[in-house]
Amino acid sequence: MIDAYEDPGTPDARGGWYYLWWLVRRQPGRSLAGALLGSTWLTLMAGTPYMMARAVDDGLVPGDTAVLAGWTAAIFVLGAVNSWISIMRHRTMTRVRMDAYFRTIKVVVGHAVRLGAELPRRGGVGEVVTIGVGDAHTIAQALTVVGPGVGAVVVYGVVAGLLLPISPLLTGVVLLGMPVLALLAGPPARRLQGRETQYRERQSVLTARIGDLAGGLRVLNGLGGKGLFADAFRRDSQHLRAQGYRVGAIASWVQALGVGLPTVYLAVVTWLAAHSAAQGDITVGQLVSVYGYVAVLVGPVAFFVDMGYELSRGVVAARRVVRLLRTPPEPDTGTAHPPAEPAVLHDPASGVRVRPGRLHALVGAGPTETTAVVDRLGRYAASDVTWGDVRLDAVPLPEVRTRILVADNDADLFEGPLSHVLTGGANAPRTGNAGHNAPQRGAGLHQICGCRRAGATSHNGGAPADAPPAPPPAAHLTQALHAAAASDIVQGLPHGLDSQIDANARNLSGGQRQRVRLARALLTDPEILLAVEPTSALDAHTESLVAERLRAARAGRTTLLTTTSPLLLARADEVIYLVDGKVAATGTHEELLADTPGYRALVARDAEEEIAR
Repeated sequence: MIDAYEDPGTPDARGGWYYLWWLVRRQPGRSLAGALLGSTWLTLMAGTPYMMARAVDDGLVPGDTAVLAGWTAAIFVLGAVNSWISIMRHRTMTRVRMDAYFRTIKVVVGHAVRLGAELPRRGGVGEVVTIGVGDAHTIAQALTVVGPGVGAVVVYGVVAGLLLPISPLLTGVVLLGMPVLALLAGPPARRLQGRETQYRERQSVLTARIGDLAGGLRVLNGLGGKGLFADAFRRDSQHLRAQGYRVGAIASWVQALGVGLPTVYLAVVTWLAAHSAAQGDITVGQLVSVYGYVAVLVGPVAFFVDMGYELSRGVVAARRVVRLLRTPPEPDTGTAHPPAEPAVLHDPASGVRVRPGRLHALVGAGPTETTAVVDRLGRYAASDVTWGDVRLDAVPLPEVRTRILVADNDADLFEGPLSHVLTGGANAPRTGNAGHNAPQRGAGLHQICGCRRAGATSHNGGAPADAPPAPPPAAHLTQALHAAAASDIVQGLPHGLDSQIDANARNLSGGQRQRVRLARALLTDPEILLAVEPTSALDAHTESLVAERLRAARAGRTTLLTTTSPLLLARADEVIYLVDGKVAATGTHEELLADTPGYRALVARDAEEEIAR
């Protein structure tokens, strides 16, 4: 099976059938072994009726006990050998399916990480979740055709060959039966494929809505819109359920045909054989063998119909994977060298200049305009931002992500020990120098889908690293926790840094989550840190501690905070005041309070809210 750190390969994204065939080609030895074992298993099952016929005709009818005992022993040995082959076939096919499942997950996760901040806008989070929850399993199940599917075709030909010396009529009925079954089962299978495609698409939309509702539940409660959204979601889920019933109705007919048609078809073969035996055209032993062959064919013939059903569903699921894989990441055409030394980061659209080695505070009437500036400065939106003497979009994206870090106040916190959440681990976001909050190799799909307004798992557009990042020294972790005023969080948890954190840190308060995010960002120690509202959920006392310690922790490094908190503004080297997305004034907090009425009114309003809080 594919290893957690093994390259899954480049998938064939030309279509659903091509993707399924690519999964088979990625494990040729195992697929060939599954086909050989499946064919041998079913063929040896057809050998049992042949031996029974010989035992009856050569031993039982003439009364030759020795011959009868010999054929009986042969049947026993054949059954024992075939049982072992069946076990090996099942193990091999389980590995084939698991490889296809994990390879699909790995391909989707890798592409989602490459899309990075573009994922919600271009691919859709619900699409990724639906692939991980259902489509990957459906695709894996469809690969069963590699083993028993090939075996069914082989044993079908073997049985036809064994029947030919007994009765050409029976052979003809057996050979013509499959095309008739395909004609009868084909239309409902095609109809099922269309209905299931619509159902899966609607399911992904509803899945994305669940994530949005869960993430904004507190806001909805505050606005009084919880009931309205709950009613809308209830209606949509009922429509999806009704659509699922329609899919289930067609699927039940397909599965019923898969059981009923082979039974009727093989009953016809049995009746013809019995009629031939009654007329003396075949012997009693041959009648027994024909009945045994018919019994053996029940499984393969039923599997032919079921195989069409599974392949139909698998192709639908594979097309969804291919559609996501066809979504290209934002092109990175940068070839210019970044500044060798810390340089000014300038956004011409707003006039914001972030000077090296200073602590800046960006203030605006609303979070939208300040966040838009941060997106441009962090290269998460198209812009004419310059970094020193070079355009930011002319620098290769990995270089930008290495030196400029955007830290959201709602960035995801993944499940795992607190130490992993902070430093990066198998179940935690990576916080190394490649960027903030990027899922590591082997991360599950549920770990990449809690997305911010403009980013996938984070503000990270790069690919996963080749190996987990090395843990930082304990002293650096302690310093980052102290600077974020988060040491008390560690002390308050039952097992300290080894305490388990739920997905999105649901077992922490809002203020604790925000401090953990800030500590994680500080731990990366980027050259340029762009932090969005890093203290908006903190009380005044904790915010004062963070303001004081943050300045010391980032001394000599370039930092930009978006905030309207007087506690942070008072400690900034430079405050940049925006009006309608443009720089209206710059200076220290005290200078702007004295000279800029709009700034004074905005900060005073925030101070009143902070006192009330």
